[in-house]
Amino acid sequence: MANKLVSLLSAVALLASTALPSTTADDDIDNPDIDDPARFVREKSGRFGGESIDYTTLAGDTFIRGKDGEPIATFFSMAYIKDDVDDPSTRPVTFVFNGGPGSASMWLHMGVFGPKRIDVSSDPEDDGAPPYRTVDNPSTILDVTDLVFIDPVGTGFSRALKKQDPRKHWGVKEDAKSVSAFVRQWIDDNDRWNSPKFIAGESYGTVRAAMMADRLTNTHNIGLNGVILISAVLDYQNSRIQDGSIMSYVSFLPTYAATAWYHNKLPNKPANLHTFLQEVRDFARTDYAAALIEGGRMTPEREAAMIDRLHGYTGLKKPYLKASNMRIHVFRFFKELMRDEGKVVGRLDSRYLGEEPDAAGEFFLGDPFAYASGNAFTVAINQHLKNFMGVKLENRIYNTSASGENRWRWNWNIWGKRVPNGGRIVNVIPNLGKAMRRNKDMHVLVTSGYYDFATPFFGAENALAEADIVQDRVHYTYYEAGHMMYVHEPSRVQFLDDIRAFIKQYDKQ
Repeated sequence: MANKLVSLLSAVALLASTALPSTTADDDIDNPDIDDPARFVREKSGRFGGESIDYTTLAGDTFIRGKDGEPIATFFSMAYIKDDVDDPSTRPVTFVFNGGPGSASMWLHMGVFGPKRIDVSSDPEDDGAPPYRTVDNPSTILDVTDLVFIDPVGTGFSRALKKQDPRKHWGVKEDAKSVSAFVRQWIDDNDRWNSPKFIAGESYGTVRAAMMADRLTNTHNIGLNGVILISAVLDYQNSRIQDGSIMSYVSFLPTYAATAWYHNKLPNKPANLHTFLQEVRDFARTDYAAALIEGGRMTPEREAAMIDRLHGYTGLKKPYLKASNMRIHVFRFFKELMRDEGKVVGRLDSRYLGEEPDAAGEFFLGDPFAYASGNAFTVAINQHLKNFMGVKLENRIYNTSASGENRWRWNWNIWGKRVPNGGRIVNVIPNLGKAMRRNKDMHVLVTSGYYDFATPFFGAENALAEADIVQDRVHYTYYEAGHMMYVHEPSRVQFLDDIRAFIKQYDKQ
């Protein structure tokens, strides 16, 4: 799904970009003229979490406005609201979004949280061609919270309006401001000020969630009960390879080990994955990190001992580890682990394997997970909106990714108008930390797949160990799957059980 997952894969951007170019001509803007917000309402019933529930589906536009009160953009959201609640204003509500940046919310919507879900194989295999099957999703969390799915500007049906520049919404700070404005407006429009509030973001959506937690608390005085970080990337030095960055090599090592364990490439495979990965974590943050810092000062004997251990943890050949100075580039690993078999492992989910025209290349030609998934999701969201939610819009196409929009470019600069020489790695841990310290009741749930190279689980752990974070309010869960852990059936069920328990514990009712 090359262009369908480009929003997820674009998170490889490492450094702040320069400021977004300004629009100089009116005809450069081609936004829809929407004078009246669209609204589609249907009554439904289902069984969720073992409970029979009547609920209302709400799909439609929410305008956010500029300082002059004029609409500047419309967010098209999709919500599921439980009926017959004694006091709807105090029922928990969870705002859900994907990442990219520039991805629509269809992955979380149709993959795991919606009342219907796309039925894809739990095994790591291609989703093939249509027809696909959409099924009831009785394990979703509508029994404990209402759900609001957010498509940021340029994705889904959400758009900048009239002559407004959509690029004003496309950046780390710009996006957090934009989506936070939507959340505030939705809360006000639906009289949910006193509801326990949770936000759930996946991948780049965890960057958004951290920034939003800060902004909602500080700018809008909206306290959050919980933040759910799905496949988290928070401090990019822990998850993006850059020359001179030691933490990226440290943070990827446990995911290399998990992948080699899964594909039976370890010289002495341990029986228990979880115990094994804890051993690798301990090695990575101590002996391995110290060896990388030591660099050229290391003795040959110590280097040989370190290479032996790396071989045991990754399955990579010792001459390769020596030639790479014990610095394993993640994109090389995809090709190197199973080179002798002519196979490459997936980036978003390393359980997936691909075959390429030759085994001599340094990097893989494409992510086997990316091209094995996605067609089914695109079919599912379009069919679901039309047939289940009754959405009929003549002049808007559902954009699975904003990257197809004209002028698409993301502003990574979060430090002000001037970027320091050489740029900086994006790190939103300070923002999340500020939100936690301002709100003694806000907890954070971190959900990670062991086979995820886009947002490695140890990278999230290392980021959240930073001093800004209130450690006793961060909770971790892990799954034997990849970036979208919910495509793996056992992980999907456990994932929803974990989030249900988190919301029930911290909704304060």
